[in-house]
Amino acid sequence: MTEPLISDGHLNSRERRKLVAVIAGACAFGYAAALALMLMQGNWVIDAQGRPLVVDFVSFWAAGHLALNHAAVFAYDPHLQHIAEAAAVGHRFEGALPWPYPPAFLFVAAVLALLPYGASFLAWCAATLAGYATLVAAIARCRTALVLACAAPWVLANAIPGQNGFLTAILIGLALMSLERRPALAGLLFGLLSYKPQFGILVPLALAAGGHWRAFFWAATGALATNLAAGAVFGFATFDGLVHALMHNAKNYLVNDAFGESGWRKIDSFYGLARATGFPASVAADLQGIVTVLTALAVTLCWRARLPFALKAAVLAAAVPLATPYVFVYDLPMLGIAAAFVFRHGAFDKTDSALLATTVPSIFAPVWFALPTPLFASLAVAALAARRCIAALADSPHMQSALGDNTRGRLAEGASRSA
Repeated sequence: MTEPLISDGHLNSRERRKLVAVIAGACAFGYAAALALMLMQGNWVIDAQGRPLVVDFVSFWAAGHLALNHAAVFAYDPHLQHIAEAAAVGHRFEGALPWPYPPAFLFVAAVLALLPYGASFLAWCAATLAGYATLVAAIARCRTALVLACAAPWVLANAIPGQNGFLTAILIGLALMSLERRPALAGLLFGLLSYKPQFGILVPLALAAGGHWRAFFWAATGALATNLAAGAVFGFATFDGLVHALMHNAKNYLVNDAFGESGWRKIDSFYGLARATGFPASVAADLQGIVTVLTALAVTLCWRARLPFALKAAVLAAAVPLATPYVFVYDLPMLGIAAAFVFRHGAFDKTDSALLATTVPSIFAPVWFALPTPLFASLAVAALAARRCIAALADSPHMQSALGDNTRGRLAEGASRSA
């Protein structure tokens, strides 16, 4: 017997999925149309004179050219990197586009620099978005998730500056998908995540708490081997340059607000929130430290608990952006990975959907408010994962045997009640 189209005045689940797919498709098409229009008007990738716009991708392409010309270490000198960037865009400009990445990311930058700027920019955005959307659909085991991934609010945040958030999410997602069956591959992928070391803080804790020692070993080996290979190719002086670049960036962007007026809203962490609301660096650092410790504790407990692996993976992916003071809106595609793992465990109910819906205004709100509101998108996805974990623990045989019927019933009802 087929499911009725309308039951008790509501669309059935199949029709709801179709409606969600249509809405997501419309959003994704709108993003593509907006970007195409911006490109034609000279407001994206290149300006009206055919020169590269000054956005983050310029730093990738310029550093890649330095690497190809055996001058990779210059990318870590703010003055010399700025000269290379000015040469790339064809004119002088104010401000800085720093290169704070470990030498391993120079491999990617060098490949990008092999193409003309415009083609490189578009190919980078298209390839990383396609890989990200495909991975989200594979994790969720739902074809509609591919469209939803392309309609996520952080798509524009990545595409407009040509940033690398999709690549980060791909590495995290592939590593977690591989962990149970291919621990060595998972470890190597986690090792590649060392190109953004601030997002690797929680990974060793999760692997150790879950007893994934083989992956732990390969993650350390992969990170070491990749960066040693980069040193051999681009020169080991790049590591000294990296230390100086990180110290320079920390001083400029975490202490002195080099972003300018209302710049703290661009740092989407508890540290950024504290600075945006007027607290000094010391107080903001203490607050971030407390949050980092709490997220580390939560990840450790979840990965030690008797939880389905999909929920453990969701907790780690959702906790990663909360544990670091240095995170931007374009880093948040990893939240899509977390949501996909939650869906892999079980379809969303109304409360889950409502939590995800709050990510849309959170991502776009900084346009109107001088606050790092994308932080609340991270909190919403973390709440989604935590809520599902609480429900799973309440329903586990081990927990049920430890609780009385009344307590167990209250826990399960409170964790799984729909909005």
